[in-house]
Amino acid sequence: MTSVIHKLAALRTKGNAFPNKFRRDALAQDLHNQYDAEDGEILKEKSIEVQVAGRIMTRRAMGKATFITIQDMSGKIQLYVARDNLPEGVYAEDVGNWDLGDIIGVKGTLFKTKTNELTIKTTEVQLLTKALRPLPDKFHGLTDQEVRYRQRYLD
Repeated sequence: MTSVIHKLAALRTKGNAFPNKFRRDALAQDLHNQYDAEDGEILKEKSIEVQVAGRIMTRRAMGKATFITIQDMSGKIQLYVARDNLPEGVYAEDVGNWDLGDIIGVKGTLFKTKTNELTIKTTEVQLLTKALRPLPDKFHGLTDQEVRYRQRYLD
């Protein structure tokens, strides 16, 4: 918990820790409904640019690139965040400090991975909200009965 508070304090020293000028233009489920049937080469030719926002659910770092799955109110979509596609220093300073549960906004182009999953190749990233508490356990949920009774909003 203290490391998260230190990260939030570092964000506050940089400026506005909770920016409010990001506008999304698409939802994850709408993108899946519209472009899942498209071929990967056609998506690459069209160069469809989108802006989405959502909560970080999974994160897989692979050297100079990271695959992040975000979830918005409609569903989930995968992001491809590469150091070479972002402005200088953003990948090392910002993306490295993100945790599960943080809410981010991204801008990028749609493409399909080798496994044929619809993905956004990000060109701009922005942390919208820092999660101060970790997400609940994925498989078991909230198991402490006392907490479930006293803090019903958590269950």
